Amino acid sequence: MRTAIIGTGGIAQAHAAAATALADRVDLVAAVDVDPVRLAAFREKYGVGAGYGDVAEMLDRERPDVVQICTPPGSHVELSLACLEAGAWVLCEKPLCGSLADMDRIDAAEQRTGRYVSSVAQWRFGSGGQHLRRLIRSRAMGRLQVGVCNTLWYRPADYYAVPWRGRWASELGGVSLCLGLHIMDLLLYLFDDWTEIRAMMATLDRDIENENVSMAIVRFQGGAMVSVVNSAVSGRQESYLRLDFARATVELTTLYGYRNANWRYSLPPDASDAERHTLEQHWSKLPEEIATSQTSQLAAMLDDLQAGRRPLVSGAEVRRSIEFLLSLYKAACTGEAVERGSIVAGDPFYEGMAHALAQTAN
Repeated sequence: MRTAIIGTGGIAQAHAAAATALADRVDLVAAVDVDPVRLAAFREKYGVGAGYGDVAEMLDRERPDVVQICTPPGSHVELSLACLEAGAWVLCEKPLCGSLADMDRIDAAEQRTGRYVSSVAQWRFGSGGQHLRRLIRSRAMGRLQVGVCNTLWYRPADYYAVPWRGRWASELGGVSLCLGLHIMDLLLYLFDDWTEIRAMMATLDRDIENENVSMAIVRFQGGAMVSVVNSAVSGRQESYLRLDFARATVELTTLYGYRNANWRYSLPPDASDAERHTLEQHWSKLPEEIATSQTSQLAAMLDDLQAGRRPLVSGAEVRRSIEFLLSLYKAACTGEAVERGSIVAGDPFYEGMAHALAQTAN
């Protein structure tokens, strides 16, 4: 299959590496960038045959089967729509969009073209996360009761020197949407839908519009409560997920991705010998290593394309994550609890944060 990459900045390296790793399945035929120097260096590094400064020209001439979008967030929706209309499936870097209104536009285009847009959420594809999801579905550890979901990262002031960063209109969100989304999306993938969220957010120590710290308390179906912390000002960086089930605790300690070795399973003090044996023989024995990478997700998407089925991270699954983030923002802005499903057309937050803040200002 023919694939093309739009945007040849930092994250495009991971997408090119994915195409290279899957060279028996895809041919990276073209790259697009508005910076000709950066485009030329990218093409030379990855052996890309054709280079373009215009997306429409590339789509018309190359007719790719798959397009990997690696541009700033504010351009994702329009580029995704253009690729769908040109006959391609899309693997778009996160966040796919910043509003439910834009999800509506993408859904309509998918129905019209019969093709799909998948948002990068590579943490779903790692073997450790897949193993835990199967255990949860089998109720092997009992009901979830308490959780901790932390993205504690650090982004210095010069990180925001790039013009599109730090602005609601171009980045679509702050640390919650653009960094914390990785592990929060994994949390939402593991469990049934959340029911209520309360939150606060702030901009600390950086000259930016959007938030670089947010904190939330989330209630899930069944009553479980999970705390969520997102930070871009934490000097000792860590991503941490802890899930306390009735009969086991599962922890993930990592940073920008995970391997099997990053997971830990433990039991409560009153665990029986039988439970300890089960932990040793089954729960904590993870399957063969599958990395959390764009390669894993691209491979899965190619399987979906060949089978003619919707990719895992598309449609309603992406919508759940975007709705969750908008609900966090609404809870933080209003100081009120937000229930799942309450942000509907007509609500300012349905159109995204930039629109909601403009409405508030007026």
